[in-house]
Amino acid sequence: MKRAQKGDQGAFDALLRQHYNQIYAICRRLAGNEADALDATQEALITLVRRIDRFDGRSRFTTWMHRVVTNACLDELRRRGRRPVPSAVEEQPLVAVERPVADSVGDRLDIEAALAQLPEAFRVPVVLCDQMGHSYEEIAEQMDIAPGTVRSRISRGRRRLAELLSGNPDDPGQRHTGERP
Repeated sequence: MKRAQKGDQGAFDALLRQHYNQIYAICRRLAGNEADALDATQEALITLVRRIDRFDGRSRFTTWMHRVVTNACLDELRRRGRRPVPSAVEEQPLVAVERPVADSVGDRLDIEAALAQLPEAFRVPVVLCDQMGHSYEEIAEQMDIAPGTVRSRISRGRRRLAELLSGNPDDPGQRHTGERP
């Protein structure tokens, strides 16, 4: 890390190679599809190269990196006016970071499709917490919001995900109750 900050290209290459799978996984989960994830990953890597001198060591490198990558990915998607869209075919499997999201490909695709429908304010903290394994405090630091706001957004995001995954429509009068007619 220190050598990379001092301009050692070999050290920087090694650092990026070591963390590439995590960087791609963040972008893939936030972007919702392969093409946007690859573009966002490239932008995130460029941002890391340009801003490595701003890492001051007050947090772990990975915490700082995740914040930079999350922001770079979201900025890239906003800049291009793209919205996450669920992909019909999984071209390349996601890299498991700390916890598997689901045991089956079908479940994973359903979860990704539901995540893509969440507003960004809910999707980002849910992904960082439930898929990337970050604590509320780490997410608050990465997103520059209060931990209470993180808790609230994760709770609301999970609630909305549960509705989407259970097939319940937005209209409470149209929701399935599980009872047979």
